[in-house]
Amino acid sequence: MDPISQGALGAAAAESVATRSKLRAWALLGCLAGMAPDVDVFIGSADDPLLFLEYHRQFTHALVFIPVGAMVVALVLHWTVRRTLTPMESYLACLAGYATHGFLDACTSYGTQLLWPFTDERFAWNNVSVVDPLFTLPLLGLVVAAAVTRRRILALVGLAWAAGYLLLGVVQTQRVEAAVVALAAERGHQPNRVTVKAGFANLLLWKVIYEHGGRYHVDAVRAGLNVSVCPGTSVATLDVGRDLPWLDPDSQQARDVERFRWFSDDYLALDPGNPHGVIDIRYSVVPNRIDPLWGIVLRRDVQPGSHVAFFANETIGPGQRSEYLQLLTGDGCGATIPSTRTNEHGRHESRNLAADS
Repeated sequence: MDPISQGALGAAAAESVATRSKLRAWALLGCLAGMAPDVDVFIGSADDPLLFLEYHRQFTHALVFIPVGAMVVALVLHWTVRRTLTPMESYLACLAGYATHGFLDACTSYGTQLLWPFTDERFAWNNVSVVDPLFTLPLLGLVVAAAVTRRRILALVGLAWAAGYLLLGVVQTQRVEAAVVALAAERGHQPNRVTVKAGFANLLLWKVIYEHGGRYHVDAVRAGLNVSVCPGTSVATLDVGRDLPWLDPDSQQARDVERFRWFSDDYLALDPGNPHGVIDIRYSVVPNRIDPLWGIVLRRDVQPGSHVAFFANETIGPGQRSEYLQLLTGDGCGATIPSTRTNEHGRHESRNLAADS
């Protein structure tokens, strides 16, 4: 998640086991240790743009690295609290904060290698957005209040809030997954796999993807008191031999496509706007659209050892913002799970089942 959430949760964990007189020092170290694993963002290469994707949320986020990472942070930061804490207390405060980071990141959809080096599997539980003010602000307020008043109970309430919000996300995930299965059945589809992902900054609007018949079907689900579907679109799954027939299978670019496939959990498609582009369809600003946040671009007539280029769309247009808010309020979403058919343009047309019964 974002650094503020990571720092707040790390501070809350440290405060919850601190004595009253030393609570502020524990909070400081827990906060900084809670953010520390993200130093891996500095691992990169100008020649190999995918190196960053391989190492972010890798060894610094792994469970086996927690004691080591906490020790490094404690060695670096103990001087700031040496008049208040012993070296062992500094280490324990950093250990409490550092231990929260990987688990919180695994609750998002990006993927975290918790069990590195035993496996490179990316754990993504998809029960919270990478940024969610409803998770962060109450937690942050309770952490600050605990530090100001030196009342450990407030930190425990903050941890309870965080745990309860993440559990709510689990419940929402299950509701949305059930809606996707029902939606696919109404379309006459049998999904090979289903992925649901919390929309930006909320647990109400979700991006849903399922694979059927060589295509990814992308929709949005609004899971309030009632569950409704916001129909979207579909795109063909990437077939390298069909979509990139000119690509040398022994080239570095071909290997980079497979590296990007691993990162994206094999949710790859050809970029509709670039015949040499490959996109990760899991992420978009508007959840029922295929407007990728990132992807790779391959180049013809380059040396076999040349890497692909990486691109990221970091701007949000006013049209995208408007569409997102419309879906968030339910505009464009059916009152019930719709029955749909795909038109000749690849978009899903919906009709209300209740109206047809």
